[in-house]
Formats: sequence, C-alpha cells, structure tokens
Amino acid sequence: MRNLQTERLVLRKWQLSDADDLYEYACNPLVGPSAGWAPHQSRQDSETLIRTHFRCVTFHWAMVLPEHGKVIGGINLTRDLKRNYLGARTLGYSMNPAYWGNGYMTEAARTILAFGFYDLDCGIISVYHYPDNERSKRVIERLGFTYEGVLRRSSQLFDGQLHDNWCYSMTEEEFRRNYRESRHLSSGSGVR
Repeated sequence: MRNLQTERLVLRKWQLSDADDLYEYACNPLVGPSAGWAPHQSRQDSETLIRTHFRCVTFHWAMVLPEHGKVIGGINLTRDLKRNYLGARTLGYSMNPAYWGNGYMTEAARTILAFGFYDLDCGIISVYHYPDNERSKRVIERLGFTYEGVLRRSSQLFDGQLHDNWCYSMTEEEFRRNYRESRHLSSGSGVR
C-alpha cells in the first residue's frame, strides 16, 4: 500500500506510534458508537487495534496533517460484505472531533474513491451509516453517492444492539461523471 496525498493531508499506513493520536479521538463517545465500535478505554486499546486490524487491512490509511505529523482520523476501503462480488468495496472512516467541519474527510474520501476506481478497478463503492449519524450522512451526500435505501437490522454493534444501515453507492461511471478533473488524483500528482 502506498501513501496518497491530498491538498492538505497525507494518507499513509498506520504505525504503532500513532496510538496516542488514535486514542485521543477513539476514546470519545461521539466517535466510536456512531461507527459501531466501543470507545477505547486505554491507549493499549488503540495500539491493539492498530496492530491487529489497521495494519492487517490492506487499504486502511491514517489521515495525517503533514505540518504536524498528527493523525486526525482513519479511512479505508474494504471488501463490501453486503455485495456478492470481488469488485465491490466499501468506504469507512472516522475522525477526531477536534477536526470536524474543516472538509478533511470529504477531501480524503475523494482521493480514496479515485484510488478505488482507477487503481483497484472497483466497479462499485458503497458506504453505510446508522440512522442517527448525521455527520456521516452529510459527508456521503457531499461526495455524490446515490442513496439506495435502508437495510434493516443489518448491523450488530459492540453492545449487542441491532441497527439499520442507510445504504449508498457510487459506480465508476458516476465517479467519472462527478469528478471529471479527478483523474490526476490517481496515477499522477495526487498519489505518491
């Protein structure tokens, strides 16, 4: 997995030294439960997640502010388990609330979408959110995903509760139409 560059961020492989920055936001009850995971109870929880999951998932990037070297979130493309073919990926992300509202997630996601469509040859990329996650919904809408509907009781969370998933997708053709200028994001100046 190579590093990707956006206008304001470096997207790179997670490192164990990122555990403090991850814990800073992963312990916040506004973050984890909105994405389906329990808030971290210790720095060790964050280090374990980096070691056992983030570094094992092929396409899971830390979102880094290059001027500070600070990790402000994470973003990934994983196999979409709700679709039955290998060319389907799903976009996932989380971010430190101290950086919400600055457009960082939309910026990072556009670069990840370009990578998925141009470098991985994805035919479709999906994204999901729980009904009460309005922040994710706004990011998804800004990115231009198509709303597909609600998959009821499709996710069991860390606390055992079942939740609906609001489902969205984007095809490669839709991406190309929405982001005509984005070809440079992959295989060019936007990717390192």
